[in-house]
Amino acid sequence: MAIDLRARFQELQTLDVQNPGAWPDWVRGFTAVLLVIAIIGGSYWFLIKDQYERAARAAQTEQELRASFEKKQRRAAALDDYRARLKVMEREFGQMLRQLPGRAEVANLLNDISQTRSANNLEEEIFEPQNEIIRDFYAELPNRIVVVGDFHDIARFVSDIASLSRIVTVEDITLAPVDGRAPGEDGARDLRMSATAKTYRYLDDEEVSRSSNRGRR
Repeated sequence: MAIDLRARFQELQTLDVQNPGAWPDWVRGFTAVLLVIAIIGGSYWFLIKDQYERAARAAQTEQELRASFEKKQRRAAALDDYRARLKVMEREFGQMLRQLPGRAEVANLLNDISQTRSANNLEEEIFEPQNEIIRDFYAELPNRIVVVGDFHDIARFVSDIASLSRIVTVEDITLAPVDGRAPGEDGARDLRMSATAKTYRYLDDEEVSRSSNRGRR
């Protein structure tokens, strides 16, 4: 059945908004549909949308908590490995510490360095202990040394020092020809080596305590 749009439009123009009961059935039906749509739209905007946003925030929070949990779980799983590594480090540290002489053993270590120099046929010009330097748990004892000999003897001397049972390092090495004596002359030596031989000793409990107190000041 064809709908006369012009007639419908004329009916709309003559509607009495104060008396909906007199409206034609099709107008009341159309108005009801619009009202239902408006109610649904309002409900979504004021109720459903708010719930949706809360659900979205809750989902994001859940993802963040899950990520945090997984991160902590990985750390917990690696804890045993960390503990094993720590034990290895403590063991290695203990072994290194046992290589450091105590205060009473320093004189013997310096004597070992002197004997090593003599065994390699080097002439000693200077062997001068310097002021010791206190670190956290050990002390450095630098010794200024100047020896004269040929290149191979000097190289063996440095190598033999590195092989001592106690830790000794040779630093700030300089080599220079011996003044006034050409290589090959009777009794002449080829090179003069100046260096710093550092020995180390561990600190006793009292010294460690004093060192810690100085660090806190």
